[in-house]
Amino acid sequence: MSLEIKVPALPESVADATLVAWRKQPGDPVARDENLADLETDKVVLEVPAPVAGVLREIKVQSGTTVKAGELLAIIEEGAVAAQAAAVPIAAAAAGAEGAAPAAAPKLGPAARRVAGEKGLDAAAVAAASRDGRVASKADLQAAARPAPRPVAAPVPAAPVAARAGRVDNRVPMTRLRARIAERLVQAQQTQAMLTTFNEVDLGAVMELRARHKDAFEKKHGVRLGFMSFFVKAAIEGLKKFPVVNASVEGNDIVYHEYFDIGVAVSTERGLLVPVLRDADLLDFAGVERGVAAYAQKAREGAIALEDLSGGTFTITNGGVFGSLLSTPIVNAPQSAILGMHKTQERPMVVNGEIRVRPMMYLALSYDHRIIDGREAVQFLVTIKDCLEDPGRLLLGV
Repeated sequence: MSLEIKVPALPESVADATLVAWRKQPGDPVARDENLADLETDKVVLEVPAPVAGVLREIKVQSGTTVKAGELLAIIEEGAVAAQAAAVPIAAAAAGAEGAAPAAAPKLGPAARRVAGEKGLDAAAVAAASRDGRVASKADLQAAARPAPRPVAAPVPAAPVAARAGRVDNRVPMTRLRARIAERLVQAQQTQAMLTTFNEVDLGAVMELRARHKDAFEKKHGVRLGFMSFFVKAAIEGLKKFPVVNASVEGNDIVYHEYFDIGVAVSTERGLLVPVLRDADLLDFAGVERGVAAYAQKAREGAIALEDLSGGTFTITNGGVFGSLLSTPIVNAPQSAILGMHKTQERPMVVNGEIRVRPMMYLALSYDHRIIDGREAVQFLVTIKDCLEDPGRLLLGV
């Protein structure tokens, strides 16, 4: 029985998608719920699962094509058996001793599966990359694909290099995500009266508190105590004191959000994503850390869903993980402000009349000056500084 495979329902506000790659080819055997193809939208990669087991008979749409929900993609013959085993990496189990039963293929996300296909990794290599039974990430498979180091021979004098015939430009189209990011960034700068204010914070108290309790925290909650939870909690205190920083503009109206959905920027191979911690004010430190860790894992596996990215009333981005000392982040419209964290660096500071070496970080707040006055922006940033330099404020709510 032949079944039509169509583009699944797309997330709300998403009109179409690009068929990035086929994971099966005509004649390949297909298991129920096995991914047939990857569809890329403006924000996420969606999988097209097989509704039944059988054989992929025909592909109707080629890679790189823009498709809409309900459009015909392929034909599957239900219950059919392939004429011969298809040479599909990962789909075949690793060959063990003669007569041994094949092992199940490890589960991979779209980004990791793409790397495995490009590198020609078989199931044995994927299983080896899936350490401790966890899902292999894209980075794991890239590491598994690297050749083993070889002995280095004695250097040989290089022959004269011929003059280069010409320089080559490689033109590559933007991915949908990159094009969407570019569009939103330009739109934000064109529609908002954007301004950035700066301050600096001494993180000595936070670092001391974290060092003293991080082992007990991880043992009790099963997640590491990082710095992001302190910044999220401090930002929420500032947003409560200055609600306009948590607001947005719709036409001639200012919409004050009486909830705190905090976006945490995550850098991925595909671009910058901003998953949202819903009702972050109701989360404790462990809840924030679990949320951030879960989003980081989903980002590495290319599994962040559109609903993870929707909404948000305020964003925090950390350029310090890449070594940035100072920056002016762009507001994530329609939000009205974004907090930029940076590299923590020891610097000489005057403390009570004495020069001391302190772990300092520059903070940046970019904001929409149409609704946020300079006084409010500066005092909001000072509130964050005060909470971080005296973390007890976060516990006492003062």
